[in-house]
Amino acid sequence: MEFLWKRRIFKKATKSVLQNEFYENLHSKNDTQASSKAALVGSLAISATFMISAVAGVLTDLIGLRTTTFIGGVLTCGGMFLSSFFADNIAVLYFTYGIMYGIGCALAYTPSLAILGHYFKRYLGVVNGIVTSGSSIFTMVMPYVIGFFLEVVSLDGTLKLLAAISTIIMCCAFIFKPLVKKSTEKKLTIAQASNFVSIWTNKKYCLWALLIAMSLCGYFVPYVHMSTFVQKNFPEGTDAKLPILCIGITSGLGRLIFGYIADNPKVNRIFLQQISFVVIGVLTMLLPSTTGHYGYLIAITLGMGLFDGCFISLLGPIAFDLCGHQYATQAIGFLLGLCSIPLTTGPYVAGVMFDQVGNYDFAFRLAGIPPIIGGLALFSIRCVGARTRRIYKETEKITIQEDERNSEKLLPTESQEGHHSREVTSSL
Repeated sequence: MEFLWKRRIFKKATKSVLQNEFYENLHSKNDTQASSKAALVGSLAISATFMISAVAGVLTDLIGLRTTTFIGGVLTCGGMFLSSFFADNIAVLYFTYGIMYGIGCALAYTPSLAILGHYFKRYLGVVNGIVTSGSSIFTMVMPYVIGFFLEVVSLDGTLKLLAAISTIIMCCAFIFKPLVKKSTEKKLTIAQASNFVSIWTNKKYCLWALLIAMSLCGYFVPYVHMSTFVQKNFPEGTDAKLPILCIGITSGLGRLIFGYIADNPKVNRIFLQQISFVVIGVLTMLLPSTTGHYGYLIAITLGMGLFDGCFISLLGPIAFDLCGHQYATQAIGFLLGLCSIPLTTGPYVAGVMFDQVGNYDFAFRLAGIPPIIGGLALFSIRCVGARTRRIYKETEKITIQEDERNSEKLLPTESQEGHHSREVTSSL
């Protein structure tokens, strides 16, 4: 079920198609800032999703996975539904689609990553790959579905239909069932929810999170502006949705392939992320050179999708590697919160550049620089702290052995989990 609604969170396909529709509406009104204004709607949604993820991590610890996810579903559905009544009012869309919808996604997305570490330990990379591939499957389908909706019921009707589809998040919230024995459950206190203090004393995690955020300054630019780029640089009638489809196909494959590779104890997960950043940066810079060569564009988007899958599938596992089970939820939340600023500014700045010069050449080349620099800078993590993953794995083996001896197939009690997590944290 988590696989099914994951497509509502990493909504690259939805952003690109709807952003193009917002742009056309503004352009028809002779708005000279049509591209930047349309891009800001999607940028705000990205910003809210990632910025509120830090709050979602704390909220998850306070009120639980189910409740947090359900609230997220209500806000997501409500934001999309309200947007349908103001489809031609870009200022209102900034709030309903950008902020309200984005906050809902944040409250649903963070628990979806955190829960995997509670259920799976040995094959966390593969499980993350399978779950996050849900967004890739729907990235392939949604551009054409949304395009069909737009032709049949226009923009406002499309937003209503997407709101109805978003209700699946509320249904899936009830699937998140705690596996801890009720007799040993303890109520979470405010003090227990203040794990961020320990997170930010973990130098290896801090460096990793800051460099990831820096690398994402130009990461979403090609995803948000791809449809408009194709329409402006290729003959009329060229399929603007196919590049997004290609990204979705290979992104799903990348999440499965690299998720499986990352479960090998000899593989450095952070190094895999470095490779993905450098490759994505180079390919982004090559996008302007594809003008007039559609096959070249398709080849580049296939490569971008493959390494996008690598990056996405490893976020959760690396957070568990660096911070352990007890602190992973908030570690993921604060990481996504840090990423909110670059993910917001990148697409918006690219839109401003397009409004000024009339093409994406400089914007795409500039967007490729931060992933390359960030990917190379991640080598510095080796100079900080201990080899965290090896330490965590040793403690994790003890937990797995206890799980196998448990005839009821339940996770260790909360007190045991806290004990093992403290062993890891003290080792850091």
